[in-house]
Amino acid sequence: MKRSEISDEYKWSVKDLYSSDELWNNDYEKALKSTQEKSSFEGCVMDSADTLADALSESEKDDYITERLYVYAFMRYYEDTSDGTYQQMSGKAQMLAVKMSEKYSFLVPEIMAADDDKVARFLDSDKIKPYRHLLCDMLAKKEHTCSQKEEKLLAMASQMADSPSDIFSKFNNADVKFGKVHDEHGDEKELTSAGFSVFMESRDRNVRKEAFYALYRQYKSYINTLAASYYGNVKQAVFFANARNYESTLQMYLSGSFIPESVYTNLIDTVNNNLDKMHDYVSLRKKTLGVDELHFYDIYAPLTSDYTVNVSYENAKETVLDALKILGDDYVSQVKKGYESGWVDVYENDGKRSGAFSWGAYGTHPYIFLNYTETLNDIFTLIHETGHAMHTYYSNETQPYTYAGYKIFVAEVASTCNEVILIDYLLKHSQSDEEKKYLYGHYLEQFKGTLFRQTMFAEFEMITHRMAQDGEVLNAESLCGTYKKLNEKYFGKDMVIDEEIAYEWARIPHFYTPFYVYQYATGFSAAVAIATKIINGDKEVLHGYREFLKGGSSMHPIELLSLCKIDMSKPDVIQDALNVFGSLIEDFKKI
Repeated sequence: MKRSEISDEYKWSVKDLYSSDELWNNDYEKALKSTQEKSSFEGCVMDSADTLADALSESEKDDYITERLYVYAFMRYYEDTSDGTYQQMSGKAQMLAVKMSEKYSFLVPEIMAADDDKVARFLDSDKIKPYRHLLCDMLAKKEHTCSQKEEKLLAMASQMADSPSDIFSKFNNADVKFGKVHDEHGDEKELTSAGFSVFMESRDRNVRKEAFYALYRQYKSYINTLAASYYGNVKQAVFFANARNYESTLQMYLSGSFIPESVYTNLIDTVNNNLDKMHDYVSLRKKTLGVDELHFYDIYAPLTSDYTVNVSYENAKETVLDALKILGDDYVSQVKKGYESGWVDVYENDGKRSGAFSWGAYGTHPYIFLNYTETLNDIFTLIHETGHAMHTYYSNETQPYTYAGYKIFVAEVASTCNEVILIDYLLKHSQSDEEKKYLYGHYLEQFKGTLFRQTMFAEFEMITHRMAQDGEVLNAESLCGTYKKLNEKYFGKDMVIDEEIAYEWARIPHFYTPFYVYQYATGFSAAVAIATKIINGDKEVLHGYREFLKGGSSMHPIELLSLCKIDMSKPDVIQDALNVFGSLIEDFKKI
């Protein structure tokens, strides 16, 4: 379907960012000119508290415009990735962001080079008050900040350091071809990386098996190249960690959100101590599917025999609004208003990017990007992205630009909270055992895919980065061997460890953003704990959660979650979520 054939009521209102490309170009030219002009504050940032405040204000204003230019260009590009105009605009926006980073690369080093007593005096200034939390966080990383010249070099090197990620992206999204496989009707269909999941969720085992072998045959063919790409990305991480005087890449990546390393290791240790529950789930899946051997091409097959439901977008919205009443009237009314005023881009069209996400720029409402196909899963996607959007909405409404953006560590909490609330709502309104089985199966899949699988990914990253830091060369043999052993450990004796699964690490794009995926598991665990308490009527947690949504980055992530009576520094939250998983398995067995 062409985009022009879709009614405007089902498209996001990008004009709320820029009403025309011409206005975008005007701002772009101004911003580009700004990057070509040396800041008047360079070399004198710390002359006085007022100068420091003015320098931070100028940088913030340029960041604000750059963000809006970037978001608009990419939103237009994602509407139709074949459109040459927006391909060019998104490329220009990307370049502008790098140039703006280079322009203000002097800022942090000058602040860091100042005498501690002078900085302490400045922090007491009224004009500095809006930036006090920002500066305190900045100064806490003083030992990891380089000289002005070195910081400029590192900023320039960052674009080059993205090369492994760019190479993988080009290979995975454009170059690699998996050929054709047969669908349930025996028709030949093109197998793509994005469409692989559709085949893996087929009820026809032969379809799953053929797609599985076809996909991994190609990754195996290029495994040495992909190993070199991954190793290159690990090496750039090690380079920046060493340059900034961090003990490890893990410490460097977690320090950005002030996350103790114990949070990461607690997650891995707690999940490892509960792998009996994962093994129990694998046994349940094997029994439910009725197979003699459970292979990795069976791990996404539906657990229900033939339960399907078609849900129109209009009905999905009503279900979401009804389920979310538990979060308060003002929350629901704002969601409803958003759905009716251009927040959501609903349907697939020719050239439209796949997947779903929530995005936006400060000063304008958030946006939700969907490819809605009227399945029950699409309702979960809608409520998930609505959670992100409302987190952004409340943060932007409450916080100044400086603190409106929230850290990735808490980014999945609001979205997953919404999903847990929806599952509870649907179970309470379910009409049959088949529907309940479907919902329990969906929830179990969330645990398997988010808590266990992402933790396994996190453990793989931790192991391979340590290997590189210890001077070991990462090659196809060592990477595949490490990944295969982890699968053996996580999935247990009832899972046949197919040779092909050893190559799976090579197709995971998130590995090119080091130590990112663990946050899915921690965020999921926190969300399960918060949502469960809200569902059970805990008004104190509900109030704390509403404050959490407004917090942005005005507090550290660990502190924000404490508003909801969640202590992520201890393994209890992870253990509580795993206990829920165990009880879900037992409930499913009863049905």
